[in-house]
Amino acid sequence: MNILVTGAFGFVGTNLSQSLKTLVKHRLIAVDIAEPVVHVYDEFYSWQELGKIDWSAVDSIIHLAGKAHDTKNTSEEQAYFDINVGLTRKIFDYFLSSDAKKFLFFSSVKAVADAVGDEVLTEDAECNPQTAYGKSKLEAEQYILSKNLPTGKKVFVLRPCMIHGPGNKGNLNLLFKLVAKGIPWPLGAFENSRSFTSIENLQFIIKQLVEKDVEPGTYQVADDEPLSTNELIRLIAASQNKKARIWNFNSALIRFAANVGDKLHLPLNSERLKKLTESYVVSNARLKNALGIENMPVSAEEGMRRTLRGFGV
Repeated sequence: MNILVTGAFGFVGTNLSQSLKTLVKHRLIAVDIAEPVVHVYDEFYSWQELGKIDWSAVDSIIHLAGKAHDTKNTSEEQAYFDINVGLTRKIFDYFLSSDAKKFLFFSSVKAVADAVGDEVLTEDAECNPQTAYGKSKLEAEQYILSKNLPTGKKVFVLRPCMIHGPGNKGNLNLLFKLVAKGIPWPLGAFENSRSFTSIENLQFIIKQLVEKDVEPGTYQVADDEPLSTNELIRLIAASQNKKARIWNFNSALIRFAANVGDKLHLPLNSERLKKLTESYVVSNARLKNALGIENMPVSAEEGMRRTLRGFGV
């Protein structure tokens, strides 16, 4: 099977492509904006050479490429729409006119809601994104789902929550470095529950969708169990053979410091505080039902432990 992977050299793309390539029956066509120093794929086309792809030889398309959410809030809003919508439209139009049978689009739970509170997010929730990132992902979804599909084609819109694994450089990496330096976690007063997606579970899901006859549709992607940030700090400390140092500073004082960080562009700002302390629990029940499984292969804790072991290398 020939699988075209856009965004193949990003964090998710690298992990996913390497996993798919271990199956000798799959041949990858990697597409990304930047060419890596070493070619590790069967074929490589830079984004400028997209038109040279032999679309008659493509069986499935995994569209990962996009502009990720900027926690520093320094990106222009239009940039999200130019890439997340414009690029998706172009790739999807190629799919519609090609012989490819499956299109897997990586959207985000942020296309639905930026905050969940004490609720559990499901696919039935009304979409109401508040950021340019979420709005652009939703617009891309709407474009894809508005098109009439030729007979035999399937579309999967995937909405993952935070994906982690080897090479992750986001807030998880920041927390790991904080614990490694022996700095106490000052946000212990914030109690929360957050869903994550381990790269192992994501690899399993993609293989199932590509290889099996799964009902097309829109699916949320998450591990089975949520984790609190305090639990995450304990797991990070354990991965370093350290005792977790969690302090319960006054939450109002912390929020004030984050507001100051907004103005001074400090590492702790309102957006980052929200990501680190809010509850955001995502249901994966519809996806598991479609795959015919009761549980994801890897538990949330085990998946996180595997990621953290990679940080320590």
